[in-house]
Amino acid sequence: MRQRPLSLIQDDLVDYDKAMDRMAELVGERQRDERPDTLWLLSHPQVYTVGRRTLEGHLPDPSHGIPVVSTGRGGQLTYHGPGQLVGYLIVKLGENEGIVDYVREVELRLVRALSVLGLAAERRDTPPGSELLTGVWTSETGRKIVSIGMRQSRGVTSHGFALNVDGDLSPWDWAVPCGMPEVDMTSLAREGSAVPMDQVRAVVAEAFEAG
Repeated sequence: MRQRPLSLIQDDLVDYDKAMDRMAELVGERQRDERPDTLWLLSHPQVYTVGRRTLEGHLPDPSHGIPVVSTGRGGQLTYHGPGQLVGYLIVKLGENEGIVDYVREVELRLVRALSVLGLAAERRDTPPGSELLTGVWTSETGRKIVSIGMRQSRGVTSHGFALNVDGDLSPWDWAVPCGMPEVDMTSLAREGSAVPMDQVRAVVAEAFEAG
C-alpha cells in the first residue's frame, strides 16, 4: 500500500442525517481540489442504514424504535450506534484505481489497526455467486467486526467503515446485517480487547496514514 496522507477530522456523536450533509460538502470540496484527502472519525446515535440492494425481509422490527435510513452507499443493511467508530473516507482515487481496489486497501488498513490493538483479523475474498464479503472478520472466532460500504463519484470516495468497539451488539440481532443471515457481529470488547475509544481512534488514524 502506498502512503496516502489524510487530513483528520474528529467528532464524537453526530446525527446521521447531519453527517450525510457534511460529507456531501466534503466530497464536493475534494472534487474541486479545495481540500486534501480526508478521514472523518465519529460515532452516530442508534440508526440502521440500508444500501441500494437491501431486501425488505432484512429490515428490523420497527417495535425496537431505531430509525431506518436509506443511503447511497454500496453494501446492504448496517447498524450504527454509540460505542462504534465510524470512519468516512473522502479520497481522490488514482488514475487507474477503482472503488473496489480502494475498499480492499481499507480492509487491509483496518486489519493492521486491529493487530496493533491486539486482535488478529482478516479480510475475505468473495466466492463466486456469494454475497459480497466486504469487511473484516476476526481470525480466531470468525465473527465480523468491521462493516464497509463505499461509493465513488467523479473519482472521489465517500462513506466508509464502521468498527465495533464496545457498544451494545443487540441491535445487530434485530435485522439481517450485510445481507448475511448467518453473520455473527462482534466488537473489540466481545473479543476480549478492552481498548478505550480514544486509543482505537488514534490507532485507526495512524493505520490510514502509513504506507
